Amino acid sequence: MGNRLSKIVTRTGDAGTTGLGDGSRVGKDSLRVETMGQVDELNSTIGLLLTEELPDDIRQALTGIQHDLFDLGGELCIPGSKTINEAQVMRLETLVERFNADLAPLKDFILPGGTRAAAVAHVARTVCRRAERQIVHLASTETVSEFSRKYLNRLSDLLFVVGRSLNRATGRGDVLWVQGKNRGPD
Repeated sequence: MGNRLSKIVTRTGDAGTTGLGDGSRVGKDSLRVETMGQVDELNSTIGLLLTEELPDDIRQALTGIQHDLFDLGGELCIPGSKTINEAQVMRLETLVERFNADLAPLKDFILPGGTRAAAVAHVARTVCRRAERQIVHLASTETVSEFSRKYLNRLSDLLFVVGRSLNRATGRGDVLWVQGKNRGPD
């Protein structure tokens, strides 16, 4: 375990830099720090989802994911390190298959909504996609683990399925998109 945070106010970032896990200092506006922030925002959004009434299997999956995302943040904090592995990616794939098995096949696009919990899952999905785009951008200039990118890609799929599962668990169906619903006459 790295340094414990015994002192929160350090003033070391007052000049606009922050320390990485390897001891180097970078600008708080650096691409790496922005990527770390997006993963942190994703973790916080999943934390918000966990405040909702959820089936136990979904709650357990999301809690495990929060730990993985903290691992991912640590990986990003130490350039060149690798903490996310293939087993974590495969665990997400298994969860997608398990939660999707009871859902009706999609024939139309759906809107992000239904129940409050499903809507929060969709917000988490969009935050995840943004974090994924950011990590891809970081990988264009710095070394990033391929499993980190794959993990976020699978996680966004899982969050989509979780949103649908949460609607189903409460007896609500998906909110279907109706093209041109409010267009009116031309």
